[in-house]
Amino acid sequence: MVQFGQYVLIGNTMPEPSAELTILALETSCDETAAAIVRGGRTIVANIVASQIDIHRRYGGVVPEVASRQHVLAIPAVVEAALAQLPGGWDAVGAVAATYGPGLAGALLTGLNAAKAIAWARELPFVGVNHIEAHIYANWLAGGKHDAGAAGATPSAPAPQPPAPEPQFPLVALVVSGGHTLLALLEGHGRYRLLGQTRDDAAGEAFDKAARIMGLGFPGGPAIQQAAAQAPGGVTLPRAWLRDSYDFSFSGLKTAVLHQIQGHQNREARVATKNLPQRKSPADAPAPPTTAAPRPPERHIAQLAYAFQESVVDVLVTKTVDAARAHGATEILLAGGVAANTRLRAELARRAHIPVRCPPIALCTDNAAMIAAAAFYRFEEGRQNGWDLDVRPNLPLGFA
Repeated sequence: MVQFGQYVLIGNTMPEPSAELTILALETSCDETAAAIVRGGRTIVANIVASQIDIHRRYGGVVPEVASRQHVLAIPAVVEAALAQLPGGWDAVGAVAATYGPGLAGALLTGLNAAKAIAWARELPFVGVNHIEAHIYANWLAGGKHDAGAAGATPSAPAPQPPAPEPQFPLVALVVSGGHTLLALLEGHGRYRLLGQTRDDAAGEAFDKAARIMGLGFPGGPAIQQAAAQAPGGVTLPRAWLRDSYDFSFSGLKTAVLHQIQGHQNREARVATKNLPQRKSPADAPAPPTTAAPRPPERHIAQLAYAFQESVVDVLVTKTVDAARAHGATEILLAGGVAANTRLRAELARRAHIPVRCPPIALCTDNAAMIAAAAFYRFEEGRQNGWDLDVRPNLPLGFA
């Protein structure tokens, strides 16, 4: 064992990272159980994701305890499936990585402990990875694009192809997901400066809550995008600009959607009451309603979905482009689950004055390939972790 500051080299001494270093990574921060194998930090050998969406949809959101139990059940299968695609199997794995935060504590524990057990048993170097940082590093993987205008794209496995040239620093990254919304300036590998973040709801969380209010189901992002395509225009919703700041706020927008729904229901209730026959005595009073307030017509819901999406996209794009211009960025990186939104991808590419890079849609949502990509550059800087590494559910971006 060799001590380097707070980092401890464990198992075998870490070989000099090269284009052939093959990393096995696990990701279990929320409700996807994922294992991936990536060579040289950029080339995906295998990327396996077991989703729990169908399990959690009945609850309208992720149930942490259920997610943790599902990870325990799924980890052996996803690791086996990933290794089946690696010529040489275990003997070709040179290092192990896993997410240790941020995320759900129980979910993080399952993947982190499984990865440490694998590294210990096979005497392999191990490193813990920041989940937010990993989303950014999805842009280093093969299949990343300079043109983010991928409207109409559908999730699919990334086709084998040479990686695009590596992003050149300085870079501005917009990370938008269910738990995080932030703008960061990247000055080098592991060198981040937080420019702004959400003061309340993350963008993905706002999509989920607004979709629930509109009765569109879970997850909210795809549901709102699909509904918005049916009836553009007709409704305008507010934008929280938070002037002189790169911060974001989406709670007021969510409330505006609720007021729109409630306003429609109140108007319908007044019309229904007006059409009731006149009472002649207290005995003639109508019985109180026994059913929920009527849901607005589909077209109005579609217009609300469109207005909500436009409001979120407008604020995200405007602040990102402004930050990139102010800090002299060479490129804009888009990352996180909400980066799969085709309207966001297209509008950012249209309005940006510099190239926009975003991962294929399949690499925007949680996956382990991005964990392996981020781990490679940590190994390259000589960073490894000891067996005492614990989960950090609230781990901020840039934490060493």
